[in-house]
Amino acid sequence: MATPSMPPPAMPPSVAVVGQQYCAPYPVDLTVKKKALSLSDGDFSVLDVNGNVVFMVKGKLLSLRDRRVLVDAAGNPIISMQQKMISMHRRWQVFRGDSSDEKDLLFSAKKSSMIQFKTQLDVFLASNTTEHTCDFKIKGSYFERACTIYLGESSAIVAQMSRKYTVTNIVLGKDTFGVTVYPNIDYAFIVSLVIILDEINKDRED
Repeated sequence: MATPSMPPPAMPPSVAVVGQQYCAPYPVDLTVKKKALSLSDGDFSVLDVNGNVVFMVKGKLLSLRDRRVLVDAAGNPIISMQQKMISMHRRWQVFRGDSSDEKDLLFSAKKSSMIQFKTQLDVFLASNTTEHTCDFKIKGSYFERACTIYLGESSAIVAQMSRKYTVTNIVLGKDTFGVTVYPNIDYAFIVSLVIILDEINKDRED
């Protein structure tokens, strides 16, 4: 009697926070380049494996609060990130498009504790109003550009970030790094977390 064949392993469900169009069925490798001094728009550029620009991050100068806008290669705003005015944990809120309206809130991210020696951020989706447990968690050392993004409090990894040791990067220092986004995970969402991580850690690097 033939033994029944095992069914193929189920693909993990897609995690679409910004949009389903940013979920790929394979790992997505991105390179994030940060400009050391930027008084104009374009604080970051995000490239794919072929060196094509996928996203850019633009800053809003002379505004009352820190604000960044993630745009696509054509310059269309995808999400807006801004720091909450009064927040002990450096909370950032992320909205759809160029909005800052509560009805367009997608998620927020904050430091897990006020004083920390290792990087640790908690991420809450807009639907998680109680915030008893986080939907995603970031752990690692941002100074070393070595961080891992987990699904909630679990050990399931959704993305990893690491320094890029290339000839160019020896000149550029630690401001060029790689991000690997796992299959079916929204890579626009992951890029926004990396930008917020950088903003929150600015005060530790000055």
